[in-house]
Amino acid sequence: QVQLVESGGGLVQPGGSLRLSCAASGTIFSTMGWYRQAPGKERELVASITRSGYSTYADSVKGRFAISRDNAKNSVYLQMNSLKPEDTAVYYCNQYPAVGRWWGQGTQVTVAS
Repeated sequence: QVQLVESGGGLVQPGGSLRLSCAASGTIFSTMGWYRQAPGKERELVASITRSGYSTYADSVKGRFAISRDNAKNSVYLQMNSLKPEDTAVYYCNQYPAVGRWWGQGTQVTVAS
């Protein structure tokens, strides 16, 4: 059973940056993703990265967010730049496709002036 712990969220002004971290309790061999859920909306995939480092992004964040991973540290990261109010959400990491029992508490990102 893998446990995932997200951190790094917070309140940031529009145009600002945050770096999210996801630490896994065990070795993660699979493709990992960052997801987000805004109030009243479905959870959506923001970015994914294979074990070898190939990444994909949702159109809404392409060019602004960068996903990375450190396999030796069993960690996944999300660098978020040029943040917009519509990026406000709880951000989660999970395998892609997601494994239900792996969902953690997430980390809140709020973009507001």
